[in-house]
Amino acid sequence: MTPDQRFARWVQIAIVALACLFIYFLAADLIMPLTPQAQMTRPVVKVAPRVSGQVSEVAVSNNQQVQPGQLLFRLDPEPFMLNAKQAELALEQAEQDNTELDASLEAATAEVSAMRAQTDQLTAQAQRLRTLLGRQHVSRQAYEDVEAKRLVARARLLAAQANVHEIQARRGALDGENLRLRQARNALRQARLRLAYSEIRAERSGVVSNLQLSPGAYLQAGAPVAALVEEHPDIIADFREKALRYVQVGTPAVVVFDARPGELFSAQVSHFDAGVREGQIDANGELAAPAQSERWVRDAQRQRLHIVLDQPMPVVLPTGAKATVQLKPFDNPFVEFLAALQIRFISVLHYVY
Repeated sequence: MTPDQRFARWVQIAIVALACLFIYFLAADLIMPLTPQAQMTRPVVKVAPRVSGQVSEVAVSNNQQVQPGQLLFRLDPEPFMLNAKQAELALEQAEQDNTELDASLEAATAEVSAMRAQTDQLTAQAQRLRTLLGRQHVSRQAYEDVEAKRLVARARLLAAQANVHEIQARRGALDGENLRLRQARNALRQARLRLAYSEIRAERSGVVSNLQLSPGAYLQAGAPVAALVEEHPDIIADFREKALRYVQVGTPAVVVFDARPGELFSAQVSHFDAGVREGQIDANGELAAPAQSERWVRDAQRQRLHIVLDQPMPVVLPTGAKATVQLKPFDNPFVEFLAALQIRFISVLHYVY
């Protein structure tokens, strides 16, 4: 065989090999899609005090495992205790004011009764004198004196009744639930709640991270001072749209983490994201701006799906750990064999790179 014939044969072999690889990648992208664009995330909760104050105690250290309800740090409770005590005194003052108003109401009610009796007596006396005046048995001066007293008593009765209404309005409900007491009790509950908020506790289990706190620091309410990384992992993977044609919730998967090269973890698809940012249209009042591209073949859109491991990991990886995800949408021994070879090849590459 001449050198030209050998060269032509090698060219033919290369072309056939490239064609086989091209066909393989086209088929593999549909029947056993794989992506290195994956990572493991964990929900991160920002730890921030609900009230402002000076730190008096830090009960945990950075990267420490904590449980729900465990104390993280404590603010100086003295100001909050004083506020709670002041609220208790305000409630006691409100109760004392109610007692005084009750006594004033009783006195005003008694005065109304007295004035009503006096008014009734003078009214009856004036009626009798009016009758006698018609018969000229009494003088008009005597009648007018009694009538004047009756009018004065009537005015005092109205004033006493107005005083009763005023005290009743200030007193409010008589069942212990008037406005003054409700306000005082609400202020007391708020003061006690702020006192309870001076102890910052873990809302859920996880690892305290990025804790940069020491006693004596003054914290503002709502300002994060640490992060709480939860224990439950969530693996997100971005695939090209066409690669997910036969993928659905529950599709088996295999995950390889860069931090654990050579180890394969069985998993399955838990759910798909509803969309991507490019699919979100803001109603900003402006006209649409269609995307322009001079490329004949545009870049493929990627969709995000979430993977859940079938078994807990033997070690805890940090959030953001990179991974490679292999999906197995077809229950076929030959396809599973190729998928296993593909993901194992990737896991071997992670030893090198």
